[in-house]
Amino acid sequence: MSNTAALPDSADVVIVGAGLAGLVAAKVLEQHNLNTIVLEESDGVGGRVRTDHVDGFLLDRGFQVLLTAYPELPRHLNLAELDLQLFEPGAIVWRDGKGTVVGDPIRRPKTVVSTALAPIGTVGDKARVALLRSRLLRAEPRSLLRGDDLPTASALRAQGFSSQIIERFFRPLVGGIQLDPSLGTSRRMFDIIFRTLAAGDVGVPAAGMGAISDQLASRILRTPVHLNTTITSISPHEVTVSGGHRISSRAIIVATQGPVASRLLGLPPVASRSAGCVYFAAKSAPVDGSYIVLDGGGQGPVLNLAVMSNTARSYAPHGQHLIAAAMPGVCDGDLEHLARVQLRSWWGSQVDSWKHLRTYRIPHGQPGQDPPFHHKKSVSLGDGLFVCGDHRDTGSIEGAMFSGRRCAQAVAESAKLWT
Repeated sequence: MSNTAALPDSADVVIVGAGLAGLVAAKVLEQHNLNTIVLEESDGVGGRVRTDHVDGFLLDRGFQVLLTAYPELPRHLNLAELDLQLFEPGAIVWRDGKGTVVGDPIRRPKTVVSTALAPIGTVGDKARVALLRSRLLRAEPRSLLRGDDLPTASALRAQGFSSQIIERFFRPLVGGIQLDPSLGTSRRMFDIIFRTLAAGDVGVPAAGMGAISDQLASRILRTPVHLNTTITSISPHEVTVSGGHRISSRAIIVATQGPVASRLLGLPPVASRSAGCVYFAAKSAPVDGSYIVLDGGGQGPVLNLAVMSNTARSYAPHGQHLIAAAMPGVCDGDLEHLARVQLRSWWGSQVDSWKHLRTYRIPHGQPGQDPPFHHKKSVSLGDGLFVCGDHRDTGSIEGAMFSGRRCAQAVAESAKLWT
């Protein structure tokens, strides 16, 4: 990785952006022996998947988790080296001053009783959840991205789910993952996410989510990554950086988040799902166990919360706990105050003693994926211009990695025609 090395005047391929898609693209292009450079505007790799070290705590830039059933992961990551710390399958649903464990009875039989008695919906609702899980696990994943499409909330109602379980369970769980409290996101993406949750585990690397980006970067052996490099314009076969330096190339890959790619390439706007996240330090944890806590009372704006140190002890110093309060769809206002007000209604005055560590405001947490949602958008724009990122496939770590690989393969194929 290079911070100070002089920028070259030319390269076979210039990749703009060192997020997950850009890093995967660089790794794949190395395998095809193409002379490639990566230009990154910020001071580090990873894009939205980075971790900050604050007073001995590990703060991911927004509440993020890794779903181990993503099929693209084994191509690019060594999960054993990441030392994943796993959440329990299921969640604690917080409502009326108490929390109830809603588990996965198939993987955790001990949660059968609490799940059956949980005040999240009817007996029929819970039976329908089991049937939904079974149907999605039997399905071929790509088939779930085809067929009729409609908003997630409408799809759930069409399957017979009551408003009660939609509001108390699906909205804080899936709405939190998709940064969409309204559940207006495509039913296709809901099916993919729910299947992935059922098929694998949910966890975080012991060193923070940024370890994913760092591991990807470590596997790029010959391709320089130039940090703190701002792109001012892109035209066919030429990138101009701040200061006027121009780099000519056979191909240019724009691997930035959607809104930036749209601006640089003149593409249609990419809708954004925003998010806020407030981190607190506490002497004691408000709940036990490695469960994510869901807002089952519809209070908001904290839709879900995790005591990160219950799952990954490495996220907090000895004798301390780290609490992540996630606010999908909210990134304006005094987020710390809003979080404290809500969480005080859950756990009383202990919340007043929590130390505020940092607030993250993420205007573009994920691309919008409203119906009709079409994945696998074109990565080749012609004239040697290419684009990749989660906005070209699915809004997820999986989508970013898959898009980066798909784009690099398209560039490598076009390189066969270069003379």
